[in-house]
Amino acid sequence: MLEPFHLLHYRASMETTRLCKTSRFLPYIFRRTSSSFPVFCSATGNQKSEQLLLVVGGGAAGVYASIHAKRLSPKLNVLVIEKGRFLSKVKISGGGRCNVTNGHFHEPVRLAENYPRGNRELRWSFFDVHGPQDTMNFFSNQGIQLKTEDDGRVFPVSDNSASIVDCLLNEARRLGVLLQTGKTVSDVSVIDNEQFLVKVKKRTANLVEEIKANYVLVSTGSSWQGYSIAAKLGHSIIEPMPSLFTFKIANEKLPSLSGVSFPKVRAKLELDHVKRRIPELTQVGPLLVTHWGLSGPVILRLSAWGARELFHSNYRGMLYVDFTPDIHIEEVKQALFHHRDQLAKNKLNNCFPLQFALSKRFWRLLVAEEGLDGDVPWATVSNNNLNSIALLLKQFPFKVVGKGQFKDEFVTAGGVPLSEVSLNTMESKKCRNLFFAGEVLNVDGITGGFNFQNAWTGGYIAGTTIGTLASSSNCENSSREQLKIPLEKIKNLE
Repeated sequence: MLEPFHLLHYRASMETTRLCKTSRFLPYIFRRTSSSFPVFCSATGNQKSEQLLLVVGGGAAGVYASIHAKRLSPKLNVLVIEKGRFLSKVKISGGGRCNVTNGHFHEPVRLAENYPRGNRELRWSFFDVHGPQDTMNFFSNQGIQLKTEDDGRVFPVSDNSASIVDCLLNEARRLGVLLQTGKTVSDVSVIDNEQFLVKVKKRTANLVEEIKANYVLVSTGSSWQGYSIAAKLGHSIIEPMPSLFTFKIANEKLPSLSGVSFPKVRAKLELDHVKRRIPELTQVGPLLVTHWGLSGPVILRLSAWGARELFHSNYRGMLYVDFTPDIHIEEVKQALFHHRDQLAKNKLNNCFPLQFALSKRFWRLLVAEEGLDGDVPWATVSNNNLNSIALLLKQFPFKVVGKGQFKDEFVTAGGVPLSEVSLNTMESKKCRNLFFAGEVLNVDGITGGFNFQNAWTGGYIAGTTIGTLASSSNCENSSREQLKIPLEKIKNLE
C-alpha cells in the first residue's frame, strides 16, 4: 500500500516541479520516499476521469500509439518515457530518408509473407485493421507528401526523415502527450485495482520517480529494458538475436570489387547443421559488393529469414550466387562459345557477352577464379574453361565467415511471443492493462519498410484499444477480445 500523499517537498527537482504544475497532470502529485526519492502518484480517487497511460519507449510504435490513444480519449493523460532520443531509428532509417512503409502489398496475407517471425500470425486481421494505405493516409493527412519507388518502398517526398519525425512529435505535443527523455523504467509492478507502480530512473542524476499508471504500453524495440518488464509481469522471452545484416566473405579478391552492384541475382544460403529444406533461404534481388563482403536487399532478406540458423551456425556457411538468374546454364554456355567464335582475336579480359550485364571488374574476377591469363585471346580458351566459367556464373561459391551490422535497418528477431498477446488489442494475455507494440514482440520483417509497418499497425491497435477503454464508462466490464479494436467507427472518431 502507498503511504498517504502530501505536497512536493521544496527540495524536489525543478523538472519534477514543472511536471507537477503541468495542467494535464494536476491530478498527480509527488511525495518523497524514505530514501528521499520523489514519487509520482495519483492523488484523486476518481480514477475513471483521470487516468494515465505510461508508454515505455519513444520509438515509432510508442509515439504512434500515444497519438491514437490521445485522439480517442482527450482526457487520458499520456506520458512517453524514452532513454535516448525520440524516434532515433526513424531518424536514421533508409539512409536518413525514412522508409515509412511498403506500398506494393495491400492484401494482409501477401504482406505477412515479408515477416520471417510473425508471417503466420499477422496474415489475418492485424494488417486489415491498419495497413500500409492507412499509414500513408495518416501522414498525408498531416501534410506529409509521400512517394512510392519502383520496389515498393515509400519515402517522404522531401527525402528527409526529419519530415516524419517532426510530424509525429508535433502531433503528439499538439494533442497534449507528455514526452520525457533521458529516463529509463527500472521496474513495473501490479498494485491494487489492476494498476501499475512504475519506477523511473533519470540517467543523469541519482533520482527515482514512482508513477502510478492505469495502462502500460511497452514499445522498447530490442532493448533489454522491455524484455525485463515483460518477464517480470509473467511473459516468456524468445531469445533475441540479430536480423538484417550483411555477410562477411572469405575471398581475398573480393575487396577489389567493392562498390560493384548487380541489379538481380539469385542467392542460396547453405548451412551445415540445417538439413531440412527452407525455401526462404533462396532469395532473388539486388546484390552489392562491399570491402568486407556482400550486402544489398538479397543478402538482407537471407539474413532475416536465416537469422536463427545463422546464429546457431556462428555465422558460418556457404552462399551460392547465380549472376544470370534469367538465363539457363545451357544458354550461358552457348553465349560464351558464340562470343569466342565472333571475337576470337580479342583479349579475354577486355570483352564478354553483353547479355550477362556484368561489370568488367567482375568478369576479370571470373577469369582469375578459373586460373586463366586475361591477356590471352578468346580463341585460345578451351571448351572446358568456358563451361567452368558458365558454372561460376550460375553458382559462384562464397564462404560466409561472419556478419556485418547494417546500421540503418538493424533489427532483432525474438522477444515476447505473439501467442502471449491478443493481436486484436495488443494487450497481454498474462497481465491485464499491459500492452505491447513493435519490435519488443517476436516480429521482424525483411528490408523494405515492413518493420516500420509492424510498428505503425501495432501502435495503432494498442493506442486505439487503450483510448477506447479509457473513454468507456463500463471499461471494467468490457472484454478486450470483445472490443474488436479498432472498429470502423473508431477510425471515424479519430
